[in-house]
Amino acid sequence: MSKYFISIFLCLLPIMAQAQNEPIDLSQKDTVEYKERYGLRVGADISKLVLSFVDEDYTGLELVGDFRLTHKLYLAAEIGNETKRQDENLNNTLLYDYETSGSYIKAGVDMNTYENWYGMNNAITIGGRYGFATFNQTLNDYSLYETNQFFNPDFLPGENPNREFTGLSASWLEFVIGAKVELFANIFVGMSARLGFLITNSENEDFPNLWIPGFNKVTDGSNFGVNYNYSISYFIPLYKKSKKKEKENGQ
Repeated sequence: MSKYFISIFLCLLPIMAQAQNEPIDLSQKDTVEYKERYGLRVGADISKLVLSFVDEDYTGLELVGDFRLTHKLYLAAEIGNETKRQDENLNNTLLYDYETSGSYIKAGVDMNTYENWYGMNNAITIGGRYGFATFNQTLNDYSLYETNQFFNPDFLPGENPNREFTGLSASWLEFVIGAKVELFANIFVGMSARLGFLITNSENEDFPNLWIPGFNKVTDGSNFGVNYNYSISYFIPLYKKSKKKEKENGQ
């Protein structure tokens, strides 16, 4: 029996010697692989919903959405409808009272600049949009300024109130900076600030476009406008992609 074990041992010696000569890899693997979720996020601008309840001169609804293309890049869009009534007074004299109503769409991309910890899906984004709106305006009432103040020291009432201007449109570019936080599983709250630049603005020569749905207030002598967005959205996961995650030292 001992001769049998000695023969097996002698046969294993070359194999053991070869294994001894091979270097042993003691280095720790620096990457692990895990799955990132990709899908569609849809929701609404809650600020417009709240403003519709508290301001009787405003009604608006905006739906928001984005789709994850890569680790950091998202396709993004907003579509909405707004109606707003405004007036301007000077020394208790009505200058004009008008109402704007129309729809708009914005489309573009967002880039996530925030590097999440494992399992997190928060975002700090910069991006851009192209916006387009179609709308109508109704000049409910207005006053005329008489240049000959000697005969007519006061403003005169407009001769044709309730004038409607239809078929108006505008387009603009927006620079967007924003953030989204996953409050609960798949439920996100977000906010963004937008600086817009008007590209086209078709208006009636009798009354300018003072407010544009989706763009906000139009400033006299400037093509720039500012807008904000406060959203709540739900993430619909569609598929997953693998991503290598670097391990921290000491893990």
